[in-house]
Amino acid sequence: MHKTEIAQWQFLPADEPDAWAKGFDDTAWRGVTVPHDWSVEQPFAQHHSSGTGYLPGGIGWYRAHVSLRSLGDLGAKHLRLVFGGVYKNAQVWVNGYHVGGRPSGYAEFSFDLTDILAYANSDDLVVSVRVEHTDISDSRWYNGTGITRRVWLEVEEPVRLAQYDTAFTTLSADAAAAEIRIDHVIRNDTAAAVSLRLGHELRSLSSGNSYSFATQVDVPSGAAQNVTVTGTVPHPELWSDSTPNLYRLTTTLHWSDAGVEQSAVYTETVGIRTFRFDPDTGFAINGTPVKLRGVCLHEDAGCLGTAVPEAVWLRRLLKLKAMGCNGVRMAHNPHASELYRLCDALGFFVIDEAFDEWENAKNKWWQGHNVYPPRHQGYAKDFPAWHQRDLENMVDTHRNHASIIAWSIGNEIDYPNDPYASARFEAMTGNNDANKSAKQRAYDPNRPDARRLAPLARQLAAIVKARDTTRPVTVGAAFPELSRHTGFFDPLDLVGYNYKEYLYEADHAHLPNTPLVGSENGHRYTDWLHARDKAYIAGQFLWTGIDYLGEAHGWPIHGSGAGLLTVAGFEKHTYHLRRSWWTDAPVAYIVTRPYVEAADKNFWSHPIARRWEGTGTGLVEILCFANGDEPRLQCGGAEIPLTFDAEQGYWTAHIAPRPNALLLETRRDGIVVARDELGPRGEAKKLEATVWQAPTDAAASCTAAGLALDGVVQIECTLRDAAGTIAGDERIVSVGVDGGTLLGIENGDLSDNTSYAAPHRSTHDGRLIVFVRPSGPTRVRLSAAGLPDVFVRCG
Repeated sequence: MHKTEIAQWQFLPADEPDAWAKGFDDTAWRGVTVPHDWSVEQPFAQHHSSGTGYLPGGIGWYRAHVSLRSLGDLGAKHLRLVFGGVYKNAQVWVNGYHVGGRPSGYAEFSFDLTDILAYANSDDLVVSVRVEHTDISDSRWYNGTGITRRVWLEVEEPVRLAQYDTAFTTLSADAAAAEIRIDHVIRNDTAAAVSLRLGHELRSLSSGNSYSFATQVDVPSGAAQNVTVTGTVPHPELWSDSTPNLYRLTTTLHWSDAGVEQSAVYTETVGIRTFRFDPDTGFAINGTPVKLRGVCLHEDAGCLGTAVPEAVWLRRLLKLKAMGCNGVRMAHNPHASELYRLCDALGFFVIDEAFDEWENAKNKWWQGHNVYPPRHQGYAKDFPAWHQRDLENMVDTHRNHASIIAWSIGNEIDYPNDPYASARFEAMTGNNDANKSAKQRAYDPNRPDARRLAPLARQLAAIVKARDTTRPVTVGAAFPELSRHTGFFDPLDLVGYNYKEYLYEADHAHLPNTPLVGSENGHRYTDWLHARDKAYIAGQFLWTGIDYLGEAHGWPIHGSGAGLLTVAGFEKHTYHLRRSWWTDAPVAYIVTRPYVEAADKNFWSHPIARRWEGTGTGLVEILCFANGDEPRLQCGGAEIPLTFDAEQGYWTAHIAPRPNALLLETRRDGIVVARDELGPRGEAKKLEATVWQAPTDAAASCTAAGLALDGVVQIECTLRDAAGTIAGDERIVSVGVDGGTLLGIENGDLSDNTSYAAPHRSTHDGRLIVFVRPSGPTRVRLSAAGLPDVFVRCG
């Protein structure tokens, strides 16, 4: 099979009723590179929806022109047009023929163009796509607008593997041998039956070791043939979170057509591994118990919207990996294929998730979080007609990813009174119900009954198991105290609890044969201890790993700050705290805040900062994140006694300001293994710019897995004071690009509503990042008032 990406498109951010026609003149339209998100190019405005980040949607058109000659001799070959995802309500025309559409913005979809080729009257293949996203309160988070994922053409032989009908399965595996199974559906569109030789090669991407096997298959004319092949791989290189070994599966079809030898070649990246969720012992990979230390992730990357290049995700995922993270829950929809391939290559366990709502819409906040009245736009209107195709699509397109360990059929579908209710409870309170009135929490018999969820769950679980029986079906449950009584959990193989850690022990007794996992968890130390110390809990998935656009609490904030990384991909202070819990790598990190007497000083109500001026009045609380033996804090040579807060998971002290810097040392066996120093931060004296580079081993693994990492340059910018530390003031940085394209500037400040289309942005906490797409030799100029300009050459 030959794939040709369609990256260059003409774009119009308006409705044009005649743009479907092949001969329409689009030369005045703007040229864009797909993936493309047009919402993030528009200004933030309060009259847009808070839930989707105060950014607009709208109607737009894309048109692409492809030379048929560039695809080679098509002859009797098969041609398919594939969209990785369009948000949303895509309608597609090819050469003026309306070939179909897709409401979902998350589903991969495609069209067979073979018949259209037969009466193409020119070399120009014209693809026209209309995108409609006018219901901007359609989600509880930001999803972007446009052709936000890749588009490509597939040219295949008339004898070919059917789309999505290759499944690779590990039947058993240990260090000595692995038993594997490969299932195909082979189609024969020729006028005669074919007898073909079906060959397979498994080649390790790490060692180069390979294993080959073959079989003979007869396929009647105009028919499809199911084929199952099994084999034994000696001394397999097993995939896990710590050793993410992958194989290249090459499938070759050989046959004869009128005496002429023909062949077709397909490749897939797979992994050999076994895993198990056990109701008593939790999760195990290849027979070894592993605690899932996961995060939930939405799709956007701040100024890039949802059109996120692989290299940007790689930078983010490597930082999460260094923090000790080994799992990702795709919240709350299937993501772009590149993210799954990165998880395969880097070693992340993935829970893939299909839906955030089923047949009834959830509340969509548009004036601020929990500000009534809500809107009820979204996927629910498409669920009855499209849920089976969309769910099957998630499984079909992702099932060969070694990283995926569970299929989630829904997130918080059982959220209390949103909209499902139950007479079992006079009132129900969900995990995100702050400021909701008593009326909104009270039982209302006119709401949909929560018992309705049980038959829907059975239906969806059956759809998944008809496509894949090797992974458990799960949900992220919001109200398990009700749902375990309604039958909602009955068809599930794994039950995920969103928060509700206090129910773990009792519900493990109530559900002794059901594996449990924290599918969405808070950041408190006690939440982690529930997972760490209870063997029967498979692990936890934090809400969330990275800040994201949308789900904003109110203007001018345009996103959620619940992550451990900012939308710019910089580590937040709590990142280092989590690293002290999740890794054995030595950690020493100091933060401060004004000291107050309070029973529950969380980081939202009592924010922390990396500030120590050494002057002023009033006590300062010093928080030390460390994971060695008892850490040692000093100021001016004097030791400051520390107390471990067993509820919060860090060391603390409170002192009056002193003129010297703070010094924290983490020791193991009496040896200092980590140090951190915190002193005054001066005025910016220079702007430092560093091009982010992936570590060689990670880049090699990703490249071997077929990921392209060269499409974007990421320039990390830091203000430095005279001492070389991060400066204490902020500057607006202006960016000029010669020979390339400025994709965006992000500082991670969710209250900064400067348009993402602007070529300038203020630093935040002394930092920002610049994204550039080079086009040949490229020069980037970075300017900030009062500082020398900085030039970066790339490309």
